[in-house]
Amino acid sequence: MNRLPKKRGITQVEDDKSLILRQNTAIFDLSIIRLGITKGEKMKIKSALVAILLMVGLAPGVAQANVRPVVESFTFTPNDFDLVSVNTNVVFELVVTHPSGISNTNTQVTLIGPYGSTIFTKLIRTDSPVNLALTKVTFKGTLKVSQAVLAGAYSVSIAEIENNSSAGYTYGTGVITPSKLRDLIGAEYALLVRNSGDLNLTYNTFVGPTHDTTLGISYNNPATYNNTNPPIWKVGETYVPSKYFEVRVPALPLIVSVTTPVVCSTDGKELKLIATGSCVFKVSTAKTKDYAAKESTQVVTVTAGRTKPDLIMSVIANQTSKNLPKTIEIFRVYSSTGVYVLPQAITPTVCIAAGFYVQIVGGGTCTLTYQSEANASYLASDLYNVSFEVTRDAQTITFTPPTTVDISGKTLALTAAASSGGAITYSTTSVESCSVAGATLNLLMAGNCVITATQGGSSTLAPVFTTATIMLTGTIAKPVVPVVSKKTILCVKGKTTKKVSGGNPKCPKGYKVKK
Repeated sequence: MNRLPKKRGITQVEDDKSLILRQNTAIFDLSIIRLGITKGEKMKIKSALVAILLMVGLAPGVAQANVRPVVESFTFTPNDFDLVSVNTNVVFELVVTHPSGISNTNTQVTLIGPYGSTIFTKLIRTDSPVNLALTKVTFKGTLKVSQAVLAGAYSVSIAEIENNSSAGYTYGTGVITPSKLRDLIGAEYALLVRNSGDLNLTYNTFVGPTHDTTLGISYNNPATYNNTNPPIWKVGETYVPSKYFEVRVPALPLIVSVTTPVVCSTDGKELKLIATGSCVFKVSTAKTKDYAAKESTQVVTVTAGRTKPDLIMSVIANQTSKNLPKTIEIFRVYSSTGVYVLPQAITPTVCIAAGFYVQIVGGGTCTLTYQSEANASYLASDLYNVSFEVTRDAQTITFTPPTTVDISGKTLALTAAASSGGAITYSTTSVESCSVAGATLNLLMAGNCVITATQGGSSTLAPVFTTATIMLTGTIAKPVVPVVSKKTILCVKGKTTKKVSGGNPKCPKGYKVKK
């Protein structure tokens, strides 16, 4: 029988009824071949079968799609072992299914280990005799691993398995790889071969540095590891490797060591640049039972340290609160870093900075700050402050309370008026003689009562206050306390007797009044 060409790239999903129809007709075809039925008889019987299938709703007109073989399982045991004997046997088992059967009688397992070392072995079908129409096929094989092989992680793959061409097409599984076996980064799917406990896995436990643009590395987190903020190799700076090397195995910390301690020093985590010259340092992760040691040696030139630039300030003339809001132009500050330094306003109720202009929105003190940013050649400058006044219009308060008040009246209404018409608030520091509640003065005892009337001002009016002193005289009559006549009763409880006195005496609980 001629081999049918493979069909690739078909994405149509086969309808369940069409699949059942095709499976039943395939069984029918196989049966009549075995019975030796003639072609004419075959067509009659096949027509009857199709009619029956139509009756149960399995119309042959439904589109059919090709089905790929399905890998039900792929295992190998052991998947992590030590080279303690001359040979270690690794048993592989593959289970594949297809409605029309599997065409392969065997397949090959390929293992690729350290430095490209490769091992092969065959897997053989377990059905005997081989039945190509068998819908579920198991392949098994054993690999004898020599003690001479290199320790490390071996990737495992099986060559493609194809379905029986009696289906009218031939499809393959593609290369078969195992499911995830463990959480060991870099060896999740591999066969692990150890030597005295050491896996010696050669894996990129970290990558970088980002400031070496010749590496062409694709970082897992490009938003964090990019070259937009390269390190500054100047005296006084600190180099933190974790900002420039991306760790791929979080459990392994980066270690920093130096061979030029006069120029640069380290505490094992960071690098400090202490003198000009060539700094040679190494970033590494330590060897563990799983991973081989990894290191990256860097050589950089350390130059003189950065300095703070001086900023030259000028003066801004005081302003008035007329015609607010208004905008004024201010002086410009140029830094030796090569850029203009723009001000920031820290008094937003008075002024707002915008480039070389300031918008004045209220009265009071306007304060601007200037500071140049750090760059590769200069440190950030000191913080400079520039202030000017925005004067507000004056206002007055009329406040004329009586000079003497008898405290027998207990309270006094306070009245004051501001020339602006604004609300007045009152307060007193003579807390022993008087107190204030809103616009009411509470008269407590004879003595001087000092009262302050305040108008808080606005964006164009200055605040104002005035004080007045009132002499409080007289006394406040004490309330008459009625005399309550006392009464005494005699209470008894068994042989115990108690006297109880008061305006309305009562016996304690358990006692009764003695009659």
